[in-house]
Amino acid sequence: MPHCIIEHSTSLDGEPLVASVFAGALQSGLFEADGRDIKVRSIAYQHYLTGPEKGNFVHVTVKILSGRTPEQKQVLSQSVLAHLQKLERPGCSLTVEVVDIDRASYAKVTG
Repeated sequence: MPHCIIEHSTSLDGEPLVASVFAGALQSGLFEADGRDIKVRSIAYQHYLTGPEKGNFVHVTVKILSGRTPEQKQVLSQSVLAHLQKLERPGCSLTVEVVDIDRASYAKVTG
């Protein structure tokens, strides 16, 4: 069920990032084996600073329903990060965070 939101600098192609994050979430073993419940999207930013200069960055927020252990969240973030590192983007800042979605307030409709 994760919602994986990739924020990145515009000079980076979002397609390989989306594929990489999907693969990392899938490999974590925390979701459906075929990945049908994994949702990934990217947002490219043109206007940003990374410190005093403009440098390439990728930040992934993985939103999951509450109830996972800290160990499971660490496995997920490390798996996503490891897949991003395979893209070999020298000098690019890579960060991943896992955020809980409150089960009581989450609503979903599929159609």
